[in-house]
Amino acid sequence: MAGNKNKTAPAKKDTKDTTKTKDTKEKSKATKGDKSDTKLKPATAINVRHILCEKHSKKEEALKKLQEGDKFDEVAREFSEDKARQGGSLGWKTRGSLMAEFEEVAYTLEPSTTGNPKWGEVKTKEGYHILMVEGRR
Repeated sequence: MAGNKNKTAPAKKDTKDTTKTKDTKEKSKATKGDKSDTKLKPATAINVRHILCEKHSKKEEALKKLQEGDKFDEVAREFSEDKARQGGSLGWKTRGSLMAEFEEVAYTLEPSTTGNPKWGEVKTKEGYHILMVEGRR
């Protein structure tokens, strides 16, 4: 029986060591998971569209249309008060070429299509923007 106790003791030590290794691996996975939760690789340029409204109430009307399923470019043509005639398209913009507050929101958005947009909102000195990103590079 004394021999069995000696065999058991090392097994417990091995188990403790294995547990520590598993804990470390789990922490690493959690850290990797946190990083991959953003799902967006850093980009230096984005293909962006926006709807610009001077008044909050007009922006809310445009948002309602988007929530009802209207296409982003069609809503932009109807509601946007800037000169973007291409359905709100600003084209490819490099990091640093847009207003800081606009860019902060734009670079966090996942690429989407005008038919199924994922949009963000931001207020700048120009007014209220609803924006979407079509591509990143």
